[in-house]
Amino acid sequence: MEDINLHYRFLNWRRRIREIREVRAVRYKERLKRMLRDGDILRYHGNSDEVGCYVAARPLSRRNRYFEVTIIDTGVRGTIAVGLVPQLYKLDHQPGWLPHSVAFHADDGKLFNGNTVGQQFGSKCCRGDRIGCGISLESDDGQLSVFFTKNGKEVGSVEIPGSPEALYPAVGMHSLGEEVLLDLNAEWGMEEDDGQMIVDSHEEDWSRLHDVKVTGMLLEYVGKGKSIVDVGLAQARRPLNTRFHYYELEITDAGEKCYIALGLARRDYPKNRHPGWSRGSIAYHADDGKLFQGSGVGDAFGPRCFEGDIMGCGIMFPRDFNPDTGDDVDDWDLDVLPKPCEVQNALYANNEDEDEDEGEDLEGRKVTVFFTRNGKVVGRREVPLPVGGFYPTIGMMSAGEKVKVDLHPLSG
Repeated sequence: MEDINLHYRFLNWRRRIREIREVRAVRYKERLKRMLRDGDILRYHGNSDEVGCYVAARPLSRRNRYFEVTIIDTGVRGTIAVGLVPQLYKLDHQPGWLPHSVAFHADDGKLFNGNTVGQQFGSKCCRGDRIGCGISLESDDGQLSVFFTKNGKEVGSVEIPGSPEALYPAVGMHSLGEEVLLDLNAEWGMEEDDGQMIVDSHEEDWSRLHDVKVTGMLLEYVGKGKSIVDVGLAQARRPLNTRFHYYELEITDAGEKCYIALGLARRDYPKNRHPGWSRGSIAYHADDGKLFQGSGVGDAFGPRCFEGDIMGCGIMFPRDFNPDTGDDVDDWDLDVLPKPCEVQNALYANNEDEDEDEGEDLEGRKVTVFFTRNGKVVGRREVPLPVGGFYPTIGMMSAGEKVKVDLHPLSG
């Protein structure tokens, strides 16, 4: 009966994830008119008589509250606008012209706040200037403070009604030749007296970072990427639990080899080992679609993943699971995790003694770990839960790899 209940719960989870993805497919879709996008480059594609406008796929949020635009070319008139608009904003109007939108215009340095008449706000912007727009977290109820920056310095702010989730990054253009570089993952912090900028890096979400740089929700591999000991590892500060039991990453840059792994691991997992290679871990590897579970030998599991793909990992806890029982030894099966198979892929053969001095890890109850790709469940495995829990763990191993991580994608 318990297996049947688990099966139905798993089916419900699959339906829940699919529903969320369907909603996001509609909700999170970028919109643009008389504009061309080539990677992070936006270009005006009109005849200078009509406005071109771009609206990002996702709104600003408490975790991702700032973006920047760098002017590559001012074109004929430099009529470039940077700001925030509602999701269904009319794309034949510059940001800031219509109600519930606000924008800083580069050609005259004016602020447009829901009106075609702007107010003098800052200086004009030229080629090479960097314009930023963000929201302040210290806003009063019912009002949101939107601020603008130029070349890393705050220009000013304005109070507007609304919530962050209703405001989408937007860029407007209105003359031939205009071109900008868009950075939706930019970070902003106030400057201290010594001129150094404090960046809200979200490093507090991660207990361990090895050869991985954190910028907001973005993780970037900064290791050598020359051999299998050059693994970059990021392990979350908190394990998955019955409240937050699923997380995702989006491959924003596959790098040279797309040696990206998403999975779960015990606390203090070896820093130079991909998730899944060592005891007390399980992971789905993007480069070959294999599942690794405590061994350097992977099993065929799902499709390969590429740039733009979203990989997810979660736990189906037993219905009677009690996280507080970890301190009650009688409730746990104290079996030792099996050692990896002795017949290993040559890629991993040099790590035979990777954690001999770490002692034996104790297993707890079994849980069902599942993985997803672009909102569809790839597969699942029943595995023992390490004492202390399973921590979201991400590995990367080749130059240029970047992923955007959402540790709580189902919480809102």
